[in-house]
Amino acid sequence: MKNFYWFRKFNGKDIVLIFIISLILRTALLLSWMIPAAHILPETVGEIGRVAQNLALTGNYANPYIIPSGPTAHPLPLFTGLLALIYKLFGLTLTAGYIRCFFCIVSYSAMYAMLPWFAERVGLEKRSGFFGGLVGALVIPLGSAEVIGWSANEPISAILLGGLLVWFLKRWKKAQYGRIEVFLLGLVFGIAFHFSPTLLPVMAGLMLIELYWRRDSGKWFSGLIMLFGVVVACTPWSWRNIDTFQEIFFMRSNFGLEFRLGNHPGAVADMDRLNHIEGSSMRHPGQNRSEALQVRELGEIVYMQQARQEALQWIKNHPAEFIRLTLLRMLYFWFGSWYDPVLSAGISLLALLAVPGAWHSVRQLAIPGRAILLIPLLTYPLTYYLVPYMMRYTVPVFWLVLLLAGVGVSHGIRNIFKEHRPV
Repeated sequence: MKNFYWFRKFNGKDIVLIFIISLILRTALLLSWMIPAAHILPETVGEIGRVAQNLALTGNYANPYIIPSGPTAHPLPLFTGLLALIYKLFGLTLTAGYIRCFFCIVSYSAMYAMLPWFAERVGLEKRSGFFGGLVGALVIPLGSAEVIGWSANEPISAILLGGLLVWFLKRWKKAQYGRIEVFLLGLVFGIAFHFSPTLLPVMAGLMLIELYWRRDSGKWFSGLIMLFGVVVACTPWSWRNIDTFQEIFFMRSNFGLEFRLGNHPGAVADMDRLNHIEGSSMRHPGQNRSEALQVRELGEIVYMQQARQEALQWIKNHPAEFIRLTLLRMLYFWFGSWYDPVLSAGISLLALLAVPGAWHSVRQLAIPGRAILLIPLLTYPLTYYLVPYMMRYTVPVFWLVLLLAGVGVSHGIRNIFKEHRPV
């Protein structure tokens, strides 16, 4: 413990260490008695799993709900397509389920292992990232959701976001922009939208900072090139949706449904509590047969539009209740749901540690570094303040909370032990 000189000796091996610890713990949990085999089977993976099965068996991207309902744009295509490939190769078997779970485990492990690398690239102490990544690897914050693999969209989104943030920061330090590089940046952001469309406000925030902060005359043209890269990446999926539904929407069709789930008579702020209170009567076509029949009769897009209008009408008639629910959802996003007090206590501790970490980071970094850390935290959750809270929604930015908590712990240890560099 003396002087904590060991504390300065982390190198690239700490990334491998975090990855291995995370991989071993989650694989052990997957193979333990705590995860019943029934939870691993392909039919347990909700809308994504249903569409992946249908895609593997029939070649149609359709039927996400409890009865056949026709073409869909509810689940995102890349991870759904990967699941379909797994099911095509291995069938709807337990083996396919284990492969899906292991892919999810690898994704979460890579996300936590990214933290020391990211910390160093943005100008923070690498040990702060090591602390954050190690906590994520050891604690398994999402529990079985990090193992069973209902969706790997969230950790993949986090990894892509981390790389994109570092890429933006690196560009901001250059005197000039390369057009090909800017196009590729937009292209990768477009690919990221195929895993999490809610990264769109993050990109918008980063571009606004760039246009405000940069002083070179080519920044507007650079922004247009980046947007062109996004359009190129998103065109195939968007064209499929326009051709299928004769409607234009951004990536997914289901916002109206999720919006209504969070804003209706008797609504609650937490999806787990919503499931518990309303049970099979919840107005979600994945659980409610009558709602699924409406999707089949009206078509998915018309159904979602009607759901959105119902939510807007309810908000108009109950503005105070909408504000109350929105404030609760904001609180849950950062501190966890009180419906699970143990999980909420752990998340709250990390969030509270992240506050001094954010303060130290803002003081330490220049404007570009501050923007890289703060813009995702401010912009990414905006959509989720409007729909019922689920812990997995936080994953694409939760690693930033872990990083800032690591900064807070690092400074706390330094103050306690009066660490000094050796003379």
